[in-house]
Amino acid sequence: MKRGFFITFEGSEGAGKSIQVEILASHLHEEGYDAKVTREPGGTRIGEQIRAITHSQENVDLEATAEAYLMAAARAQHVEEVISPSLQAGKIVVCDRFVDSSIAYQGYGRKLGPEKIAQLNELAVNGAMPDLTILLNVSYELGFKRRYKSLKPKDRLDLQQKEFYERVREGYLELAKLHKGRFVVIDAGKTIERVSIQIWDTVRGCLKNFSPK
Repeated sequence: MKRGFFITFEGSEGAGKSIQVEILASHLHEEGYDAKVTREPGGTRIGEQIRAITHSQENVDLEATAEAYLMAAARAQHVEEVISPSLQAGKIVVCDRFVDSSIAYQGYGRKLGPEKIAQLNELAVNGAMPDLTILLNVSYELGFKRRYKSLKPKDRLDLQQKEFYERVREGYLELAKLHKGRFVVIDAGKTIERVSIQIWDTVRGCLKNFSPK
């Protein structure tokens, strides 16, 4: 069976990843593609338990290295239980965050070093790297204006300083330069509709030789 296609969404707070994942999944299903939508950290029972630890406001004392290992542990479970089996079954996997989030947040944001975080996650991803990564790029100011208007509950990652999020954003842009063949950077400051159209045009182009099941 032909391997599936792996799409990941990346971006800092307020970039609009969640809604764009939903819109893309809807387009894929309408076109007859067998799509599996998931998220990180999470996507599995164990992964969601780890997410509860990493995102809880009670855990403001969670040390950066411990956070990095927890994210990698959740990812290892996710790859083994959801992502790899779905790709082997020929599905399109759409994931809200993946390994690039760890490199951006822990490598650049927490200053642990992008190379160290990439090495830490090699075993976790087990070769399951994305075919396409959509980076929704948004300024710190606009992202947090959106985030605090949102009805979504605020978590531990909303409590960081501005400098942290600026390092994360710059880290993402560095990753996009390093992996030009995989990354597509989209201006997430535009309307939801305009962003979704650009995403769909990008994905449709990538899937032109990938037939629905």
